[in-house]
Amino acid sequence: MEKIETLSGVPGMLRPFKQYLAGAGLPDGARIIYCGVPGTCTPFIELLAFAVRDLPFEHVFVPYLDEGKAQAIHAVPGVGMQVGGSPAGPDPAVIVLMGGLAMPNVPVEAKDAAALLARHPQAKRVGVCFMSMFEKAGWLDQVAFDLLIDATLDPVTIYR
Repeated sequence: MEKIETLSGVPGMLRPFKQYLAGAGLPDGARIIYCGVPGTCTPFIELLAFAVRDLPFEHVFVPYLDEGKAQAIHAVPGVGMQVGGSPAGPDPAVIVLMGGLAMPNVPVEAKDAAALLARHPQAKRVGVCFMSMFEKAGWLDQVAFDLLIDATLDPVTIYR
């Protein structure tokens, strides 16, 4: 993959995601599935879905890579996007893999993610991670992304 730009902050993560989806030529109602670790990745997935809420797509959370446990992501007025409810089906136009899947002690391997992507060859592939997690875990040798957003949380400063 070729580095195309460096941005900062939350908008630096969300704007390229929205620009990518807006320019991807997806039809109205296209399904975007977000695969991630329950709890850990869920808030970031809801944030990504919120950033593209005005685009005409359906959003689905898939815990780990288990499509059988998929849940719809829907808008809650005055709150944002929330996971809950069952989606219509598993035909994704875009698969977003969250970097939490590549973290140590998570029961997912790169080959599992590659197998999911192989089951949906028509789907565009997006990776969203922090601190080069996909690279550190060796996933980039096994999983090809059309777009990779790698954010950095550094430093984290705590005050008391």
